Amino acid sequence: MTNTQTNANRTVATTIDTANAERAGAVIGYLPAGYPDVQTSVDAAVALAENGVDVIELGLPYSDPVMDGPVIQRAAEESLANGFRVAQVFDAVHQITERADVPVLVMTYWNPVLRYGVERFADDLVTAGAAGLITPDLIPDEGAEWIRESERTGLDRVFLAAPSSSDARMQQAVESSRGFVYAVSTMGVTGAREGVDVAARTVVSRLRDAGVARTCVGLGISTAEQVGEVLEYADGAIVGSAFVRALADLGVQGVADRAADLTTGAQRR
Repeated sequence: MTNTQTNANRTVATTIDTANAERAGAVIGYLPAGYPDVQTSVDAAVALAENGVDVIELGLPYSDPVMDGPVIQRAAEESLANGFRVAQVFDAVHQITERADVPVLVMTYWNPVLRYGVERFADDLVTAGAAGLITPDLIPDEGAEWIRESERTGLDRVFLAAPSSSDARMQQAVESSRGFVYAVSTMGVTGAREGVDVAARTVVSRLRDAGVARTCVGLGISTAEQVGEVLEYADGAIVGSAFVRALADLGVQGVADRAADLTTGAQRR
């Protein structure tokens, strides 16, 4: 059995469930593909997996990242300036899944998927060994084409819920997501903050009321203490800007060291 086949069997859902059974919960790590170059982004993602991160979220660089904070925006801009193209994300995913036994979700705005072709994008994700997509700007009632293709291919689809989401929108996210629901902890863009917004607890509580099986909190998590705080009430903690900054400042080893530190927050207290 190849590593890619192993990863296909180790789904996002089972990975999160195992992390919650064995520890306080899952840690999901975000890095942008192609930053500062494709090979380094692959090496950095593998370093996350080798240092305790349970699921990798690989960002597809986009020219109009409305949800991303300045750290991730700068990384995406550099990746695009260096010539990164959409098709390269599949090669990056393949390389990661060949080297690391963790599920890889691609996080992408919807326009690049549309331009590439939704069916073709889904097929290439499967071939690369990806687990599915996180789509921050796609809402379930506008996502019929992606829902159809993810059903056909078995890929996960992760929709977002925010403090501003109506009860109906929360219910839609719960019913339409597969893998987990991404709970946005703050109103605004990504980026490490001194304190994770208390609104995250309310979002997760509302998702629980709507029957969510798994929900992971992202935006603003940058310390092991914050990881532990989030895992007191959520199934996973998503860390992004802290890893991107470590990569920018200290390279792949910096990412490895930061992951080893932050994942200590997932240990039971």
